[in-house]
Amino acid sequence: MLRSFVPAIALLMCVPLSAFAHKVWLLPSQTVLSGAEPLVTVDAAVSNDLFYFNHFPLQLTNLAVTAPDGSKVEAENQATLRYRSVFDVPLKQEGTYRIAIDNHGLFGSWEENGERRRWRGTPESFAKEVPSNATNLKVSESIGRIETYVTNGGPTEKVFESTGKGIELVPITHPNDLYAGEKGTFRFLVDGKPMAGLKVEVIRGGTRYRDAQEDQHVETNAQGEFTVEWKEPGMYWLETSFQDENTTITQAQNRRLSYAATFEVLPQ
Repeated sequence: MLRSFVPAIALLMCVPLSAFAHKVWLLPSQTVLSGAEPLVTVDAAVSNDLFYFNHFPLQLTNLAVTAPDGSKVEAENQATLRYRSVFDVPLKQEGTYRIAIDNHGLFGSWEENGERRRWRGTPESFAKEVPSNATNLKVSESIGRIETYVTNGGPTEKVFESTGKGIELVPITHPNDLYAGEKGTFRFLVDGKPMAGLKVEVIRGGTRYRDAQEDQHVETNAQGEFTVEWKEPGMYWLETSFQDENTTITQAQNRRLSYAATFEVLPQ
């Protein structure tokens, strides 16, 4: 898709999240349920305050819901409004569901007739839409993952199987088994391998109603692991990003990876 400019929301999705005050998030109505065929409603937004939708809706084009057995689930009642998107997820199986927006895109620019042209698309559309003889071509690849987890009944592990692409979280503490006053430990993988040195930011929701962000900053160790102390119950936002040159197409000069997730911490 050739465009004379790139919308602000597209730029937001392709650069490291830490570069912006805006935060991208999925917020389920609850994360631990039981009973016959329960359902969660999920808000999806880009905002300044967690989890207060006051800026942009998060687009649902790349929404993916994975059931406990690994099958895909169709989200119901999808709608994108002025400040947020919303959808329902029926939980017909027992176990843990992954609810995610998985983005993989390319952003390019080149010179044409004395002007700078800009383009965004996918690795599949690159060859069709970008001139093969483009002058001073600059291309960046972006892989972003925004997710949350909900469990019907007892927690399960299958949805955490690595795809080997981008930044992925592997739980040591299950994300639907978090309690205030305890600690949770997780592992980050980059392209399927533990990544040391990733800087992780964790913020409890409700920032609109307090003076300080009260953010925690931790770093992954040699095994890709990091530990978070949950001081209070509530919804928490977790984010990290990374940049390298391991692109999937030869024309890209760099690759930007990002990850954001929402976890619920319950009271004791």
